[in-house]
Amino acid sequence: MQVHDQVVNAVNHPLEPLTAEEIKSAVAILRTEKNLNEKARFVTVVLKEPDKETVLNYQTGDSITREAFMIILDNESEKTYEAIVSVTENKVVSWEYIPDVQPGVMLDEFEECEQVVKNSPEFQEALLKRGITNPDLVMVDPWSAGNFGIKEDEGKRLARAICWVRKFPNDNGYAYPLTGIVVYVDLNKMEVHRFEDHGVRPMPPTDANYTPETSDSITFRTDLKPLEITQPEGPSFEVDGHFIKWQKWNIRFGFTPREGLVLYTVGYEDKGKVRPILYRASLSEMVVPYADASFAHNSQNAFDAGEYGMGQLANSLELGCDCLGEIHYFDALMTDSRGNVRKIPNAICLHEEDYGVAWKHTDWRTEQVEVRRSRRLVLSFFCTVGNYDYGFYWSFYQDGTMEMEVKLTGMLNTGTFDESGMSKYGTEIAPQLNAAYHQHFFNFRLDTMLDGINNSVVEINTLPEKKGEDNPYSNAFYIDTKTFKTEQEAQRIMDLASQRTWKIINPNSLNAVGKPVGYKIMPGENCLPFASEEASVMKRAGFLSKHLFVTKYDEKEMHATGSYPNQHKGGDGLPKYISANRNIENEDIVVWYTMGHHHITRPEDWPVMPTAYINFQLKPVGFFDRNPALDLPRPVSKASSCSSGGSSCHN
Repeated sequence: MQVHDQVVNAVNHPLEPLTAEEIKSAVAILRTEKNLNEKARFVTVVLKEPDKETVLNYQTGDSITREAFMIILDNESEKTYEAIVSVTENKVVSWEYIPDVQPGVMLDEFEECEQVVKNSPEFQEALLKRGITNPDLVMVDPWSAGNFGIKEDEGKRLARAICWVRKFPNDNGYAYPLTGIVVYVDLNKMEVHRFEDHGVRPMPPTDANYTPETSDSITFRTDLKPLEITQPEGPSFEVDGHFIKWQKWNIRFGFTPREGLVLYTVGYEDKGKVRPILYRASLSEMVVPYADASFAHNSQNAFDAGEYGMGQLANSLELGCDCLGEIHYFDALMTDSRGNVRKIPNAICLHEEDYGVAWKHTDWRTEQVEVRRSRRLVLSFFCTVGNYDYGFYWSFYQDGTMEMEVKLTGMLNTGTFDESGMSKYGTEIAPQLNAAYHQHFFNFRLDTMLDGINNSVVEINTLPEKKGEDNPYSNAFYIDTKTFKTEQEAQRIMDLASQRTWKIINPNSLNAVGKPVGYKIMPGENCLPFASEEASVMKRAGFLSKHLFVTKYDEKEMHATGSYPNQHKGGDGLPKYISANRNIENEDIVVWYTMGHHHITRPEDWPVMPTAYINFQLKPVGFFDRNPALDLPRPVSKASSCSSGGSSCHN
């Protein structure tokens, strides 16, 4: 195994993320020109992405104008501003007050909020009622407060803090919920806004420790032999800044505090030229509605991207744990809320994986066997949002397929039972410990560019042929296709009965059989929300009611829940975008796909959850004239006859 140090190059492309020097410069310029005081928090400092025309027409050596997009929260005036700062020209290009919004919660605010709660006399008194004398052992998780029409909360920047307690510093505190205590904190003033104590509840009796240092109840396996992944000649990919070339793939990427990984200008080399597939792709929003109707959980509807930021919560990865093999790590750069450059070392992992059989055929007449091994390139990051841990993995396959897989692990959100000793909306995962049912929805914004900017989306349903003269045995079926013409038409849900899927096409680019080239969405696991239309979460995340939306491209429409979902009353985002009902046929379009994980909790998810996997693929359908992986070389193996026309290696 080997780690390749990140190569630090001068900015050589308009979409390269801001460097540390550029971030420092942008912050300094804004501080000086706008005379910002110590109460100003830098919520976001990211690259102001140039327009598409500039990016697509860029040639190596062209001059590059660098701008930073910034969101500023003034705790004193409680106002939010957006700014664009030219790093190239050392000046503020724009400064705009954004009324009636709350930016996402910053990492610094999480830490400060916990201390505010622990310093509260009411909180300390509540702890004493429960026999807790050491506040340092208390865990405070600040959750977003949402918007439930409570008058005294209007206009306040709030976090809803819920608590657990450890028995010793390295204890798993999620085993011991302090369910009765709820603290609302004003994050602008950093003071308690409202304190609630719903009564003392019995503490669950069982610990939930899972490490060798903290648990003596686990007998660790001793029969696991080493499994080594080696690439003696090194990896097959090449890296230049944030540009990756691997096999026939060309991929550019970035990283933002809100979205995490962002893919740019993804293309595949075919017949001597790189054919564009995606202009930009990223996680647009992630929403976690909880099912429990009790006071403890009924307002828990986390908008993990829009309210917290998946990128700012990214882990620093370690060799041999999160990624294996020949790894190239990339750091992520952003700011803390005071405008200081914050680096997350090794935030992004790039590596190759063997993926079994790419294709195979045995000619039983001649006993000739041809088999090819599949390999994929994986670009990933992991983040921790309170109790949950999420991994986001973009994979690229040699046959032109792309995949987004989310890995869900970490801790369940736990609570104690009321006097009934049971819950209709959760599972008793350990004695007297409840884990509420919930769902996880991930919306991905896919700015497609199949052989050019103008694309369309086709819905495909499979239908059974009617019995008749031409179908005497009632076995026939066929596909019915429809091209969406407007945004209102393109609000769709999955349908198992018709095997419904959606294909992005370029009607201006035809394949060898005269059909428009295309890529289709191949869904994996999915679900629909159970919250009613009147629920706060459905008003604020209206996109949850559909699996697919298609919109005409607008550079301002970046997030399924709008720019500022934190404490927003609702109606923003995709439902607002599509209200214009713009034409989407043969236009510059954006495809929005939502996948959902339905989590009925179980004891096996405790004390730490085995990873759950949810994914979708973008698979070529007529984009290539034939199997693009035909040119894979025969596998070479020292242990078998893979390379000599026969094969026994087919996992």
